[in-house]
Amino acid sequence: MEKMQRRDFLLAAGALTAAGSTVLLGCQADSNSQAQKAPAGFTGKKIRWNMVTTWQAGFPVMGEGVDLFAQWIEEMSQGELSIKVYGAGELVPAMESFEAVSGGAAQMGHGAAYYWAGKVPAAQFFTCVPFGMNAQQMSAWIHHGGALPLWENLYADFNLVPMPMGNTGVQMGGWFNRKINSLSDLKGLKMRIPGLGGQVLSRAGGTAILSPGGEIYTNLERGVIDATEWIGPYHDYLMGFHKIAKYYYYPGWHEPGSVLELIINKRSWENLPGHLQAIVRGAAARVDQWMLSRFEAENRVYLAKIKEEKGVQILPFSPEILLELKRHTEEVLEDLAAKNPAAKTVYESFSKFRNEMTDWSRLSEQAYHSLPA
Repeated sequence: MEKMQRRDFLLAAGALTAAGSTVLLGCQADSNSQAQKAPAGFTGKKIRWNMVTTWQAGFPVMGEGVDLFAQWIEEMSQGELSIKVYGAGELVPAMESFEAVSGGAAQMGHGAAYYWAGKVPAAQFFTCVPFGMNAQQMSAWIHHGGALPLWENLYADFNLVPMPMGNTGVQMGGWFNRKINSLSDLKGLKMRIPGLGGQVLSRAGGTAILSPGGEIYTNLERGVIDATEWIGPYHDYLMGFHKIAKYYYYPGWHEPGSVLELIINKRSWENLPGHLQAIVRGAAARVDQWMLSRFEAENRVYLAKIKEEKGVQILPFSPEILLELKRHTEEVLEDLAAKNPAAKTVYESFSKFRNEMTDWSRLSEQAYHSLPA
């Protein structure tokens, strides 16, 4: 009886606490100790939702994280809410996930906000900004800097509810089929790079191309593109980019901490009982931490593998190139804010928070990483 009371308390806490990811990390339901009586708030009604993603089914980290999200929700709700996950192309094409969830063809979606820049220009800020904030700073801005209400208001016009669910951490600068020694080497460069980073590259004289992950290898191999960014050593190695491009550049100036998003059809969300909304929020928060941790853990292993590959050169962008790209970034952001009132509001919030975070990070992270090795 004491064990049952304790387990019922934990289940109820999981249903009522949306931010309970810290407690829930690493906790798995014991299938052999199912309670005969569900805790208060559970109706027993079965709700079935569909979820579309911009990733291939089971894709490392992102796809795996989405599958865990569905699993954890079913466990915490004791089957009251179950989610069928569809990879890119299985129900709708990758880049149509936004419309599918907005229109109600699916109740949930997972991707990155900058994929919808053509429809919602201001959304790009909620993925990343070139030379912007890292993962933990983006999380601080979203949860404690006023960004989440701005994000929710922006998406409300599209019948969507957004929330963060994953982060890649600092990315690599990309794979190139030729050396980038000077600014002139960016002229005419065709590169797969989305979001604001793509606009910055265009200002520098290159051509930004947006394509789903499944098409990148073939496009790079066939010369449709000259370079590509993707994520970091783990995914880049699995994609096999080291076999067709020998120059691997850093740092990832374009994506210093890319937030991945969960989007939910607003009408479906409002009809979902409060305790299930809390479970969804808790599961999303748990996946948010799980993904970032997994990225960091795997990147350390696969960077070593890439270093062992013959012919691959890991090179830094020159200070001259980075300064020029940063200058173009400020131009792109100012232009976006001038043309789009919603983007201006988000940009002002982002800039204020980033400037304040810079003061703190100089005394904390930067100072720490400058310590003698």
